[in-house]
Amino acid sequence: MLDRPTQPMTNLTSVALATRFILRGADAVAAASAAFGVALPTTPTRSASKGERTAFWLGPDEWLLIAAEGDPAALQQTLDTAPAGVPHALVDVSNRQTALLIEGPGAATALNAGTPLDLSVAAFPVGMVARTIFEKAEIVLWRSGEQSFRVEVWRSFAPYVQALLEAALSDDRAA
Repeated sequence: MLDRPTQPMTNLTSVALATRFILRGADAVAAASAAFGVALPTTPTRSASKGERTAFWLGPDEWLLIAAEGDPAALQQTLDTAPAGVPHALVDVSNRQTALLIEGPGAATALNAGTPLDLSVAAFPVGMVARTIFEKAEIVLWRSGEQSFRVEVWRSFAPYVQALLEAALSDDRAA
């Protein structure tokens, strides 16, 4: 029996619970940034993070805000009242979606089994975020490191996406 060289593993894990909000309203960016403690990105397909909080630019007037800590009700009140008098909408989507982390040298390859994006570092650099599909499920994909991605997915599609990613990873390991 021939020994195969050991390769670093690519890991797929579920993310602990987090608070998530969708913020709509381009005029509310400055006030929401101050209230959230992260300067909301105003460049398309980019993210911004500080501590346990991250903001994703999803569209010209739409951001996904993720906070790993704190009281969701208090954060919602702060975010909703900060842009006083400015048209905006804030919706708590914490129960709607969850996240998977895929990290390691095979992460981009496994993701490309189900998404049409070019995930090379040159085309999809660290910090880039995109709303896309994974097979039949809509996801928000964030490159958090050179070999690290966060997949935000609706809870009802999470088992489907996770099973497909696990299959892609096992195919890659068998090769």
